[in-house]
Amino acid sequence: MKRKFVMGAAILTTTAAGATALTLADWAKRLDPDGNVPKVIEMLSQKNEILEDMLFVEGNLPTGHRSTIRTGLPEAAWRKLNYGTPQSKSQTVTVDDNCGMLEARGQIDLKLAALNGNSAAFRLSENSAFLEAMNQEMAEAVIYGDTDVDPEKFLGMAPRFSDIGAGAPSNAVNIIDAGGEGSDNTSIYFVAWGEDTCHGIFPKGSKAGIVHQDLGEGDAFDAAGNRFRALMDLWQWDCGLVVRDWRYVSRICNIDVPLIRTDVPSMKALLNFLVDAEERIQDMNTGKVAIYCNRTIRAALRKAIIEKLSNNLTEETVAGKRVTMWNGIPVRIVDKILLTETRVV
Repeated sequence: MKRKFVMGAAILTTTAAGATALTLADWAKRLDPDGNVPKVIEMLSQKNEILEDMLFVEGNLPTGHRSTIRTGLPEAAWRKLNYGTPQSKSQTVTVDDNCGMLEARGQIDLKLAALNGNSAAFRLSENSAFLEAMNQEMAEAVIYGDTDVDPEKFLGMAPRFSDIGAGAPSNAVNIIDAGGEGSDNTSIYFVAWGEDTCHGIFPKGSKAGIVHQDLGEGDAFDAAGNRFRALMDLWQWDCGLVVRDWRYVSRICNIDVPLIRTDVPSMKALLNFLVDAEERIQDMNTGKVAIYCNRTIRAALRKAIIEKLSNNLTEETVAGKRVTMWNGIPVRIVDKILLTETRVV
């Protein structure tokens, strides 16, 4: 099994995606012996909002998931009386997406933990830094993971939707070129999460989400190789990403960051690109649809609301929180989406 990573946390379930496509919070409820949602789930959902929406399905392989994708339809023919119909069949291909393993180890000097007076709470506080690091690694991998560059990572969204030139793959139709040049660009993603569209996976027979192992007290080593007694923790997450149907993901790339910050015509152009990206999604009523961008882009969209550039852009209150919406689709922040992307060609 390659060492890659994915993690996420969510608080909502969707029935549209199917009974086996659940958020990590749902899986945690099913798998924890006490039926409680671990605190780690709430901690992971504090940043990179894509983790709150990402659905997870148990893979059908011990190391990942195999999808069967239809690539061609059978032929239909007009038949005349006394003439037969030619036999035909559809064409399919199988695609394997591997899971990987993300791990983190924490150790706290035994004396330091004892000084606090509540060693369990102190360990949780210290280990939260490891969990946040894992969270940020996952969010980055969901967007930029490239197994050609880093074999230990899984294949993220950007490498899957990164070719718009001559001879580009068929999913190039779902990539919108916003025209930016150089290396100061960014992207927006539309994703329809669902069991048959796009989802996370964890290996067959394993658990979804982070598995924590309390290693107890043991020998640790300082920089000079000297031993000291410490309390140790091991955190593991085995998972991957599947885009089963590329028609349910679209990307607006090459968005010029300096222009989008202040230039009203660029803001207006971006709204047209949002229309194009939305129309590229095969069926907006399939799965759980959301828009993902960084804070710079969402700020530009909020300014467009102030400038009254589009009636499709609104700010609404959902579950007591203010949410920026595009045509009823929530605009979610992913801090890991860069402002320094090179031009997609």
